[in-house]
Amino acid sequence: MIRRFQLFVIAAILLVAAFSTELEFLFYLVYLSILVVGGSYILTRLGLADLEAGYAVNQLTGHVGERIQITYTLRNTSRLPKPWLEIHNPTTLPGGLPGRAISLGSRAERSWLVRAPLTRRGHFRVEPLQIRTGDPFGFFEASASVGQGVAVVVYPRIEPLPLWRLPAASIEGSHAAPERTLQTSPLATAVRPYAPGDSFNRIHWKSTARHGEIQVKEFELEQTADAWIFLDLERSVQGGRGEDSSVEIAVRAAASVAAKALLENRAVGMTVNGHRQAIVPADRGARQHLKLMQLLAAVEGDGTTPLAESLVAAAGRLRRGMTAIVITSSTDRAWVRPIAALRTRGIGSVVITVDADAADAAARIERRRLGESVPEPDAATTEQRAQRARALRHALAEYELRVHVLTPGRSIAEALT
Repeated sequence: MIRRFQLFVIAAILLVAAFSTELEFLFYLVYLSILVVGGSYILTRLGLADLEAGYAVNQLTGHVGERIQITYTLRNTSRLPKPWLEIHNPTTLPGGLPGRAISLGSRAERSWLVRAPLTRRGHFRVEPLQIRTGDPFGFFEASASVGQGVAVVVYPRIEPLPLWRLPAASIEGSHAAPERTLQTSPLATAVRPYAPGDSFNRIHWKSTARHGEIQVKEFELEQTADAWIFLDLERSVQGGRGEDSSVEIAVRAAASVAAKALLENRAVGMTVNGHRQAIVPADRGARQHLKLMQLLAAVEGDGTTPLAESLVAAAGRLRRGMTAIVITSSTDRAWVRPIAALRTRGIGSVVITVDADAADAAARIERRRLGESVPEPDAATTEQRAQRARALRHALAEYELRVHVLTPGRSIAEALT
């Protein structure tokens, strides 16, 4: 608008000067200006005429670390060339999408492919294609919007856990299930010599005949059918930033564990105490996988409900024989007792803790590498956090709860093995 106003003022001054002085040179400038401005206007108006354009996204969902492919196509159906076209796709995807300036000849067509990396989980938009053209002098411009916007959902990265096995719940409810059990189950895995107290129906007669002494069968407790994941996203216990933050590590761990359990044909449920507590009932299959990934793509570390309250509130949803998997950065010992109490109901438990202090330290190192000024943490606060972490470890050890610790820079598969 400013350029157009300046052009109008210059044209008015030139026109008044030409008629006032009646100089031939000024009239020549007036005619030249009319020709240039009029030609620029016509060129701009025809710049988008008879133009076909579109784009196609190869997938609307993906995981962090993958790439989506977007194919652009422009076709000029006119006999007149298009000397300058600027194509841009507005988007909320991190890093955006690259634009391009091209020219199209008479009845020509151009296509190109853009591969955009998915660097952050969440819900994003790819807006309609924007095409702009103008004249060489910048007097006029024309634009058009093509197509409709699409939503792209980026799920958290799933790390394979080939060596991690979800522990079974103790059917007796007194302790975590051992490798071998005195209970009779369909999983007879070995034989051993008879010991006082063994039941006669456990005798394996073929092995007894072969060894010349009484051999009894050993049974392995069946794996639990269901798993329930408690993902703690309380704001006050989080640390770090970016992909190495405690929130992102916890979300990746939840996604990886859920994918592993679903792959084993288990029913998986989930409770997330984010801004609003979200509960996904336990179920199996690809549809359940999609539900969990959709939830994990949207959650943030902005919860206000302590983990202990979430565990108590959701305890009624857990059935005998399930395994509760707690993923948290909290060092508050209040949530240890509700987890330990689940064993009396025949519910197994696994605790996965995320080291928020290590995430904070990694974030400080990264900010210093970028040249930012980062103050050192208060020594008293650091010591207090360390004491709380030690007290939590002692409480977990007291109840003999299995614990895995996740830290930035360490693979989840390694930590859970």
